[in-house]
Amino acid sequence: MPLVAVVKPIRAVRYDESVAGPLEQLVAPPYDVIDESLRRELLAQSPFNVVHLTLPEDEAGAGRLWREWLSDGALVRDAEPSFWALEQQYVGPDGVERTRRGLVASLRVEPYENRVVLPHERTHAGPKQGRLRLLEALQAHPEPIFLLYDGAPPYEQPAGEPDMDVEGARLWRLPPEGIAQSFADKQLLIADGHHRYETAIAFGAESILVVLVSTEDRGLMIFPTHRLAEQVNGTSATQKLDEALAALHAEPADRAATVVYRKGGAALVEGDEGALDVQLVESLVPGPVSYTPSLDEAVAAVEQGRAEGAYIVRPARIEDVFRFAQAGETLPQKTTYFYPKLLSGLLFLPLE
Repeated sequence: MPLVAVVKPIRAVRYDESVAGPLEQLVAPPYDVIDESLRRELLAQSPFNVVHLTLPEDEAGAGRLWREWLSDGALVRDAEPSFWALEQQYVGPDGVERTRRGLVASLRVEPYENRVVLPHERTHAGPKQGRLRLLEALQAHPEPIFLLYDGAPPYEQPAGEPDMDVEGARLWRLPPEGIAQSFADKQLLIADGHHRYETAIAFGAESILVVLVSTEDRGLMIFPTHRLAEQVNGTSATQKLDEALAALHAEPADRAATVVYRKGGAALVEGDEGALDVQLVESLVPGPVSYTPSLDEAVAAVEQGRAEGAYIVRPARIEDVFRFAQAGETLPQKTTYFYPKLLSGLLFLPLE
């Protein structure tokens, strides 16, 4: 009998703003996109900011804070479990305003070999060790991971006033009827949160906090992440950048291609049919790379001598990412760039 995705409503822990202060001072981006400067800024913003839990000085201290906040009433737990509708209004890196919608729920943790939850990117041991220590200390999931599924959402988007509204994110409670059953035949693709999901597996957690977004959602976009290389192979760059970029975007979507930009010029490099641009780049670059979602930053890094070359790529298509994941293939790091990131600090999920 095939295993199924078990999606359930959550008895969430939430901030009590009458004790913790305005929600605007309490939320933050996910831990893995916060640099040290932003971390210090968020820590100073409020003694209850979620970064005190997600990026603490030490994990044991975060566990003590979590318990103190519950005891003091800064955090309170809902009496009844609920599903939540999440809406995020945003302006993308391309300057276009969109709205992305998802469902907040708990998901039963399944090992990858059960083929219920599919990864698409490789992970690294270091981040998982830190997340494991934090999960052990908190005994709770302090931020959700982001999953995709095929098919229409199994609920109507609420039209009334939201229960929470902060930084473009709005949340409504949903009636539970029909929602859980609709995911029983779904394979779920991790969009963001591979390290945290694998940490939950290693910990033996029964469930994890998730946001589930339909691949049919009009606000769901993947943006490209360009590669900056310390070394570039013998590719000769004789085209103008704008000409090479135009040629890149004229390439068939089902064939890998990239533009290599070096001081003085650019070149289009074509790859194999059925491959992704990032896979082509991985085969071309002889050494380590760094990443940027900004074309302007990629060009500037080369011009300023911080990189010998930049590899400009197109965004991966959602159907291609699903195709590789269903085939059991993992893709290079930062194959996908889902924007906006989910906000941390709206809802928490205790393990018990």
